[in-house]
Amino acid sequence: MYGETIAKLIEELARLPGIGGKSAQRLAFHIVKMPKIQAETLANSIINAVNNVKFCSICCNITDVDPCVVCSNPKRDSQTIMLVEDPRDMAAYERTNEFFGLYHVLHGVLSPMNGIGPNELKFAELLKRLQNNPNVEYEIILAISPSVEGEATAMYTSKLLRPLGVKVTRIAHGIPVGGSLEHTDEVTLARALKGRVEI
Repeated sequence: MYGETIAKLIEELARLPGIGGKSAQRLAFHIVKMPKIQAETLANSIINAVNNVKFCSICCNITDVDPCVVCSNPKRDSQTIMLVEDPRDMAAYERTNEFFGLYHVLHGVLSPMNGIGPNELKFAELLKRLQNNPNVEYEIILAISPSVEGEATAMYTSKLLRPLGVKVTRIAHGIPVGGSLEHTDEVTLARALKGRVEI
């Protein structure tokens, strides 16, 4: 309907996560109407990111400098490592300005049904990281979603690290701020009760 060039652009945009056919069409028309310099800047930014972004050799976060800015910050607590599923989770915790330790990014959770086992995640890098400094008393904070796959990942991680004498903790799960008790499921209510703190 629009010609091969625009059809191909729509098709490629629709491959992006969360972008359906209509959204891809809207984006394609927006890109085509952009000033040429702006469209070229966008294209160059994509190419630059693909060519220069890599995994941090310490925490496995995506970065364009190695080690990443968090791992190379001497003010961070190197004994406390928060284990997260992906870089977006790390970014979410950084926005809180409440965590001053380091991170380790798994890049997913265990999901045998989808062919994702321990070898597809960054567990080997985590073990190497901990074993490189055997005299350090680490705390690993599991900041993993409370899904079935997240629970399996948390249990696997705990069993994996127990022989190393590493302290493994888990973030509390409970009622979100502004949430209603009436509409909260029983598992979340039970976890909120277990994770209560003194005020």
